[in-house]
Amino acid sequence: MAFNWFKKKKDQPDEEAAESPETDGIADEAFHEPEAPVDEVIEPQAAAECKDNLNVPKEKTASPRPPADDAPTEKKGRGLFARLKSGLSKTRKILTTDIDDLFLGKKLVDDDMLEDLEELLITADMGVRTTMDIMERIAGKRSRIAGAKELKAVLREEILAYFEALPAPSSEAAAKPHVVMVVGVNGVGKTTTIGKLAAHESRQGKKVLIAAADTFRAAAIEQMTIWAERAGADIVRHKDHADPAAVAYDSVDAAISRGTDIVFVDTAGRLHTKVNLMEEIKKIQRTLAKRLPEAPHEVLLVLDATTGQNALSQAKMFNEALGVTGIALTKLDGTAKGGIVVSICSSLNIPLKYIGVGESVEDLQPFDPKQFVEALF
Repeated sequence: MAFNWFKKKKDQPDEEAAESPETDGIADEAFHEPEAPVDEVIEPQAAAECKDNLNVPKEKTASPRPPADDAPTEKKGRGLFARLKSGLSKTRKILTTDIDDLFLGKKLVDDDMLEDLEELLITADMGVRTTMDIMERIAGKRSRIAGAKELKAVLREEILAYFEALPAPSSEAAAKPHVVMVVGVNGVGKTTTIGKLAAHESRQGKKVLIAAADTFRAAAIEQMTIWAERAGADIVRHKDHADPAAVAYDSVDAAISRGTDIVFVDTAGRLHTKVNLMEEIKKIQRTLAKRLPEAPHEVLLVLDATTGQNALSQAKMFNEALGVTGIALTKLDGTAKGGIVVSICSSLNIPLKYIGVGESVEDLQPFDPKQFVEALF
């Protein structure tokens, strides 16, 4: 069934991630500790001065909010869930209204209904493989399904089972500084995600440093500087087109001397099919380990939910190259189909740590499987 439907769709082009400009080649494999001092180590108060001299568009932000912990828990929870439901509106229509329509004039689940349901799940971006697995189990339970309500209940069970099978996200390491290398292709919201995570950690009273190691993309360092100022974080930056591995090394060095709690290492957006560019990110990973054993402690992959199944392809390639320890899925704000979350979790044994459902800092949420499934229906 899935093959026939999928064949109809094969002429529709996948959304491609934006490709970053290629560099002339890879820096020398052997890395030596830089003799020159760090070009700039900017503290939060100094970052504000840099911001005034930058010609970078500012995001629309509201007046400074109090720390998240100051908000009443009940009110904060309702706000997060409402934003999540809003972000999943397109998928919720498929899994509610469209499923209700399947039972119009029918009381029992027949083969035609199963085929229609299969198409709905693929349309929701759950992917062919995941959809086939779900459909096989639903077919085995068809005797207990007497209406749309029962079908939705079974779907909830099956989707939640994928999330529960994932390994739990690693707890915060005892190492100080805790180094998080953030990777992903251009355009997925990597810089913004780092800024939001830095703001969250700062609100928890932690000392944060950002390594601006995306030295190839125009304005990337300036944008990261603005986010560091907003988050109240330090930043280490070199000149444009400097060796990204040297920036990463100097950042960890500065973090150790300053007693920093957590370091977020920004990396250049790499198209995952470009082998030579992926090798540069591997070099950053090795360089971090040379300065601080076991670093990076986390490799966080940022994916764009609007790219659908292409995000799954990116995840597989990055995981093979770097050993991804967690995923942040951005832009789940109404334009994407939430089924991609299920597809990623069912295909990869990697924890989904964060989902982004909007532009504000609060809209980057820790992933809660039960809350997510509830918002789907």
